[in-house]
Amino acid sequence: MKRSIAKRLADRKREIRRRLERANELKYRRAQQREGTVLDTAGLKFELGDKARGVGYGGVPLLVRLAREVGLVDAIDRRLGLLAVHLPYHESDHVLNFAINPLCGGDCMQDMELRRNDACFLDSLGAEATPDPTTAGDFCRRFEVGDVRSLMDAIDDARIIVWRRQPGKFFREAIIDMDSTFAITSGECKQGMDISYKGEWGYHPLLLTLANSGELLSLVNRSGNRPSAEGAAAEADRAIALCRRGGFRRVRLRGDTAFSQTTELDRWDSDGVLFQFGYDAAPNLVEIAENIEEKAWKKLVRPPAYVAAGAARERPPRVKRQVIRRREFLHLELESEQVAEFDYCPTACSKNYRMVVVRKNISRERGERRLIDEVRYFFYITNDRAATAAEIVFGCNDRCDQENLIAQLAGGVRALAAPVDNLVSNWAYMVMTSLAWTLKAWTALWLPVHPRHAEAHEAERHTLLRMEFKTFVNALMKIPCQIVRQARRLIVRVLAWNPHLPAFFRLSRVLQC
Repeated sequence: MKRSIAKRLADRKREIRRRLERANELKYRRAQQREGTVLDTAGLKFELGDKARGVGYGGVPLLVRLAREVGLVDAIDRRLGLLAVHLPYHESDHVLNFAINPLCGGDCMQDMELRRNDACFLDSLGAEATPDPTTAGDFCRRFEVGDVRSLMDAIDDARIIVWRRQPGKFFREAIIDMDSTFAITSGECKQGMDISYKGEWGYHPLLLTLANSGELLSLVNRSGNRPSAEGAAAEADRAIALCRRGGFRRVRLRGDTAFSQTTELDRWDSDGVLFQFGYDAAPNLVEIAENIEEKAWKKLVRPPAYVAAGAARERPPRVKRQVIRRREFLHLELESEQVAEFDYCPTACSKNYRMVVVRKNISRERGERRLIDEVRYFFYITNDRAATAAEIVFGCNDRCDQENLIAQLAGGVRALAAPVDNLVSNWAYMVMTSLAWTLKAWTALWLPVHPRHAEAHEAERHTLLRMEFKTFVNALMKIPCQIVRQARRLIVRVLAWNPHLPAFFRLSRVLQC
């Protein structure tokens, strides 16, 4: 970052801090002296600017520049051949148009029309125009299954380039999480839709993500009545090959009970892939667990969910618990957990693996009455002989964070919608729109870390990786900027300040913007 920009950012930071401190010091006196509310729009007047031109999403051009810098634009145009003639849009223009929409707060394809009619926004991208929603829908319908695969391969080509910039510790182990979700649709004419076991109509996408960075490695759209793990082994093999090509020294697979694919475990174990999956509590396993000697069980101590920063405060009354007790609902509460393990060979396997079992002691209450306690068993199968049983349990529990990631893709990015008319077209829509989430992760991974400020810069990267998509859009995309066009260059002049702008300008510096 230039020193002049750093100085201006520091000045604006001090200015807002002084303003807030001044307001805090005077708020009681103002409350006594001033009549009326603090929010006062008296004298407000709106005018249409003539020469000054601005845009509300000044951060979007930076991510488009990042997409070009990492080779994503070239990879898409090289691998994806859907258009015979480029008049004027290339394949990469269409794909990035889908990714840009959620980065600008768009919820559906119709929101593309807002960006298309914003001249300042088009100037910031260096474009005369962008595809309209109808053209975007037609582009989705051009895809065949092989084309969607080619698009994901193009994204992986760029992903490898991003990974190459990471430090050595990043490649110690790739943790690949597998899960599926349901994309509900109210349409009645969408080819490939079907009814799920919950009675909901729609599609059933399969998702594989990289826990290290939150990147989406693979997304496969399926009919709504397909089993959760269908096709997961093939996608896992693809993700394993990608991670090894990217330089990861070790690969670990994680999934819930639906993904404990016993027919594949021997092959993965022979290939040096670590795995840890939840496993169904079948009667034979419960019987084995009940016959484990009591001295073999060890207390499972979980780390605290968070550490309070300030002084301890008195806990407020548990209103929910009071209502449950008053209305005599059945209340279950975890009393204790113990962990043990034993060797087990699934029917489809020829090797013994570690079966880690957690015994949960659960108290049962109804109103003021204490009922007979309940014992439940949870099983986890793994070929990791080095980790402790508790570490295996915690690792499998950490996989639940993938559900938060899927919630971001569904609710934040809106990538799991089904706005087009058939299964493959909606699959293409999901992959292209989810690219917005991938670009968010790449923003953090591409952010430079200088040795002098390594701790602060690493904290910034971690914050961006863990940031919710809506927060990311508000912090780094929704930046008011002035657009200044000169003879051979376009200047995007930032007009406001927020705490994330230092990272924004460091990224712009490394992208030579």
